Amino acid sequence: MKYVEEYLNTPVIGEYEVIVAGGGIAGIAAALAAARQGAKVALLEREYMLGGLATAGLIAIYLPLCDGMGNQASFGIAEELFHLSIRYGWEGSYPTAWLEGGSAEEKKQKRFEVRFNPQLFAIAAEQLLLDAGVSIHYGTTVCSVKVQQDKISHVIVENKSGRRAYRVKAVVDTTGDADICSMAGEKTALFQQKNLLAAWYYYATNRGYDLKTMGVADVPEEEKTGEVRQLVAKRFGGVKEEELSEMMLLSHAEILRDVLKKRESDPSCFPVTMATIPQVRMTRRICSAYTLDTSEERISFPDSIGVIGNWKKRGPVYEIPFRCLYGIMVKNLITAGRSISVTDAMWDVTRVIPACAVTGEAAGTAAALSDCFETLDVGLLQKKLLEAGCRISCRDEAD
Repeated sequence: MKYVEEYLNTPVIGEYEVIVAGGGIAGIAAALAAARQGAKVALLEREYMLGGLATAGLIAIYLPLCDGMGNQASFGIAEELFHLSIRYGWEGSYPTAWLEGGSAEEKKQKRFEVRFNPQLFAIAAEQLLLDAGVSIHYGTTVCSVKVQQDKISHVIVENKSGRRAYRVKAVVDTTGDADICSMAGEKTALFQQKNLLAAWYYYATNRGYDLKTMGVADVPEEEKTGEVRQLVAKRFGGVKEEELSEMMLLSHAEILRDVLKKRESDPSCFPVTMATIPQVRMTRRICSAYTLDTSEERISFPDSIGVIGNWKKRGPVYEIPFRCLYGIMVKNLITAGRSISVTDAMWDVTRVIPACAVTGEAAGTAAALSDCFETLDVGLLQKKLLEAGCRISCRDEAD
């Protein structure tokens, strides 16, 4: 392989107490939580809208905040963002019982989930963060980090203004792909099963508009009960440019094929918008001191930072240990959302919106409190989360 030598002299243009890399649901929650603790926060987002897969990826389903048995599991910013997602109207699966004082029995019948409009949710989230004092940097990608004495001292970014650096106290990796963890030298793991192709898009006809969900979210091998329908006979890891470009090209081709087929029976059909980022679910995660598994239902941990349900089945409830959010090499780096330390089966549970919001709030709060997560007073972190309205123990049933 040939190389080009580069001699860089990157200007340091600012300093933040907390830098959140990635503006998906976990990043929104982390930045909001850190700012509410009084930290000076920057949120770096590669795209030009917030929300990640939930908005730019059109995975516009706020999966359940409940356990499927009529009990709410996740609170705090996870619930706040639920209400924010439908502030300007909902599109489907409205949970009447949960939002309009239904009975316990009615809540058992319909889970606490909703389908929202992705564009309106993205704008509402942006306004929420700006009101909290978060500095949002769009079109900005973290391309490198400088590690000094087992801590990240600077985050180096590239955007329209060129290559620049920020000095930082603590970093929250909410890229969804553990990009910062990988750059910083933390141990990471890839999702070996890889991702199926998805091609979700909105379309309109004379009768209105709707979301077409082509392609399915895959499940771990050990959970499969039959054949999984695939748009193409190929899987994608999601951490290489070539794969991601191929995914988008194939997705676009599938959308065009589907629209033309619809037009055969309804000439008024036309696409309104399509996903503008690859719809990968599980790619790369951190390997921390503890790896959570789906077998650990209702198990309490002394360092629990939140509670989630299982969007795929009714009943299971899980506490998430703080240890799943940070590694062992870089002391001031923490993750949230799709990048936390879990088994493949648990990865499929924690990659969705409620879990991303729960772990994001914990990571952002922790980043505002400390620049060394392995020595952070977990009791203080838990106290802050409880004061913010979170639930950290699955033994505490919701009212």
